[in-house]
Amino acid sequence: MAASLAAEQKSAEVTDWAARIGWLVGLVLFVALVYWLMREGWKWRGTLQGDLPELPTAPDDPGPARLGMSGRYHGSTTAGQWLDRIVAHGLGTRSRVELTLTDAGLDVVRPGATDFFVPAEALREARLDKGIAGKVLTEGGLLVVTWAHGDRLIDSGFRSDRAAEHGEWVDTLNNMISKSNDTEGAR
Repeated sequence: MAASLAAEQKSAEVTDWAARIGWLVGLVLFVALVYWLMREGWKWRGTLQGDLPELPTAPDDPGPARLGMSGRYHGSTTAGQWLDRIVAHGLGTRSRVELTLTDAGLDVVRPGATDFFVPAEALREARLDKGIAGKVLTEGGLLVVTWAHGDRLIDSGFRSDRAAEHGEWVDTLNNMISKSNDTEGAR
C-alpha cells in the first residue's frame, strides 16, 4: 500500500514559464504605457502654456553681485498654486543652479537646462516655504521667489546647498523689492 501511494504522488510543476513570461511582458508593456502617457501629459502642459513669453536673459553687465548661492532648482509654478507646475521654456526641469542677485535682478544659471534672468522690476516677493510641485521639504526648507513674467505671476523654488543662507536671501530680496516699490511710488 505504501508503494502504491508513493507511486501516485507526483511533485508539482515548479514553474509554468509560458505564464510567467506572459505576465512579465504584460507588466513591462503596462509600465511603458504609463510612462508614455506621463510624457504626453508633460508635452500637453507645455503646449497649453505656449502663451508664456520667452525667458529673459541676463544683461551683459548686471553689476556687482549682492548674493550668490549654489543649490537646486526645483521648478516653477503659478504663484499661489504650489501644484500647478509650469513646464514651458524649460521651467519645469529640475536641475543644479547657481543664483546671483545683482541690482539688475536675479540670474539663474542651470547647467544642463535653460538659464533665465528675472529683472529687478519683475521681482515681487521672496519667502521660505515647505514645498513646490514635486518637492516637499520641512517647513522653511525651500526659498520661493515670486516674479512677474508676461501677464503671469510665477513662484520659483530653490534650495541652497547650505539652507542657513535662505533667511539672508529672503531679507535681501524683500528689502530690494520694497526699495524698488518706494522709488516707483515717489515718481
